[in-house]
Amino acid sequence: MVDIPDTLRLVSTATIESDDGGYTFEIPASEIRHDGIQPGETYRIAVLETGHTTVRSDTQSADRSSETSPTTQEQGPPEPPVEEGEIREVTIETIGDQGDGIAKVDRGYVVIVPEGQPGDEPTVEIEQVQQNVAFATIVEPDPRTL
Repeated sequence: MVDIPDTLRLVSTATIESDDGGYTFEIPASEIRHDGIQPGETYRIAVLETGHTTVRSDTQSADRSSETSPTTQEQGPPEPPVEEGEIREVTIETIGDQGDGIAKVDRGYVVIVPEGQPGDEPTVEIEQVQQNVAFATIVEPDPRTL
């Protein structure tokens, strides 16, 4: 199993394309809209082989295909890191366009929290889960704001 650090901002699937002597892959526009990443910033990229949990970094050999066996089953997008009914402590990072608090949890996954204010650390209940966002209600406000 791969350990996922709290600093992880994006998990996405992409095809690497050849581009004038180099290689590129595209980041989904939704990641920019949801503040997962920002254009012009520098990020470290990890590469996971499809169907494997082996992480490669820039210090590992690029030719390790003999260490892992390919799988015939394609993986879809990662499952959301929260479940409906889950109780969780979050930190509100910003306010969204509709005035709701926005928290990010594992892998930069967005949780919308009505009545949340930046800096608040409430306990919330996850009420609705979608592929790229969840909606929660505050079950215990941040004790510092009482």
